[in-house]
Amino acid sequence: MTKLIIDRFEGAYAICEVDDKSMVKIPKYRLPLDCKEGDCLVLDSNEMVQKDNEATDHRNKHIKEKLNRLFK
Repeated sequence: MTKLIIDRFEGAYAICEVDDKSMVKIPKYRLPLDCKEGDCLVLDSNEMVQKDNEATDHRNKHIKEKLNRLFK
């Protein structure tokens, strides 16, 4: 399983960061409909893309905590 984070959308593609910090383009039609920038995804061995809500929530919480420490 490969973990991805949606960095941005460009035209018909989602530009995603892979665990090793490389970037890949995934066609939007392969993503779940409710995906947005910053969402965590999982690419399984069958090349199916699924949204990882738990990882997304954890990442958002971690980022929020960092910002709170920075601006306090």
